[in-house]
Amino acid sequence: MSKRVLLLGESWVSSATHYKGFDQFGSVTFHLGAEPLVKALENTEFELTYMAAHEVVEKLPFDMEGLKAYDAIILSDIGANSLLLPPAVWMHSKPMPNRLKLLRQWTAEGGGLMMIGGYFSFQGIDGKARWRNTPVEDALPVTCLPYDDRLEIPEGFSAKITAPQDHPILNGITGQWPLLLGANEVLLKEGAEVLATLPDDEGGHPLLVSGTYGEGRSLVWTSDIGPHWVPGEFIQWPGYDQLWKNCLSWLTRLEDA
Repeated sequence: MSKRVLLLGESWVSSATHYKGFDQFGSVTFHLGAEPLVKALENTEFELTYMAAHEVVEKLPFDMEGLKAYDAIILSDIGANSLLLPPAVWMHSKPMPNRLKLLRQWTAEGGGLMMIGGYFSFQGIDGKARWRNTPVEDALPVTCLPYDDRLEIPEGFSAKITAPQDHPILNGITGQWPLLLGANEVLLKEGAEVLATLPDDEGGHPLLVSGTYGEGRSLVWTSDIGPHWVPGEFIQWPGYDQLWKNCLSWLTRLEDA
């Protein structure tokens, strides 16, 4: 039985200005950041819909019926404003449903919600992701900080595993994990289960945390899906594919299906 997964975010547009002596010209490029995850889920039990950040603004459902088409929803590197300010609100001052409240309700009614780290996850760069004190934060097993929460670790760190190896989310992942280059700092909520952390000499901050909200499950991975915080060696490591499959199996209760 396949499980339907919606990935929100993990895309961006870059604008550059090129100077050549007296002259200059501009260029714009579009980037997708979730290709490693998309590849990891190919030919699995998970039917992935990848909604780029600019599409989320208008295409993410505005009602529970639309959200309930999915068994799991992943927020990755996309700020709260992209869900709060569709054009109807931002440009035309028209009241619209609050999709942060809908995601909280969807989780409480049995959905599987996950947030993955990045520059616009949790509180994010310069605090601009703005997930702190939102209904989505209510459903997560962690609390966001009120300021820029990035942990930039250019020399790299290896995850410290704090849960038994036979835990469903860690099952089949053995040996030392390859280096990661950063994460978002978060605070644990009471009752959260910590599966992995940064090493003690890097503060022991949460890396992989699970929890429940109402009838649903929630999960956070405070590092990224791919570069720059996730080097190629981590992506090529067999544990990378297994980690995402395990996370989604747990979130969607695939083992109970």
